[in-house]
Amino acid sequence: MVDQPRPVRHLRGVTVIGGGMVTPADLSVALSVAPLLVAADGGADRALALGHAPDWVIGDLDSISDPARRSVPAARVLEVAEQDSTDFAKCLGRIDAPLVMAVGFAGLRLDHTLAALTVMVQPGVPRVVMLASDDVIVLCPPRLTLPLMPGTRVSLYPMGPARGSSQGLEWPIDGIDFAPGQRVGTSNRATGLVSLRVQGPMLLMLPRDCLGTVLTAMQR
Repeated sequence: MVDQPRPVRHLRGVTVIGGGMVTPADLSVALSVAPLLVAADGGADRALALGHAPDWVIGDLDSISDPARRSVPAARVLEVAEQDSTDFAKCLGRIDAPLVMAVGFAGLRLDHTLAALTVMVQPGVPRVVMLASDDVIVLCPPRLTLPLMPGTRVSLYPMGPARGSSQGLEWPIDGIDFAPGQRVGTSNRATGLVSLRVQGPMLLMLPRDCLGTVLTAMQR
């Protein structure tokens, strides 16, 4: 990702909302963790429909409604006209925060979901935790330890060549060469405390009720 000014700053975290499926509970949980709300273009309409006015709107502004745009101070609306990146990427490239909670980027259009997941693994973006209807999705850091209940679903999906080692998985990943279109690591299961060491871009997907566990583990 090209380095550029990052005017959107928060010491705790930023919630970015897209135009996809978002429940009131999704947004409430995200804002409790990351209280500054940024709308990716038409995500502003989604936020307002859920009773939250965005603090910022960022994107090419081709899908935000006129009433939603008028609801945000002009100085907090950043129009980025180029079409080489998604609105989610435009947002992440302008955020300076230790954590981004992403909602509204999964569940409606698969192409939008895939594009958002691709952005999450690009160099230079903030740490992102994406909430989907049934999943918490993060880019797995090089080392991660998770106290999980036995039987918890643990899915690993490579976004490029990746390798790793594990403890506490029913099917260990040691010695496996992962790559998209070849070998993936979905639908594994925890046997208890899970320790992962990962080299390369690997997405970690866990059930939604593991959000607190993920956030705590990633702060260590």
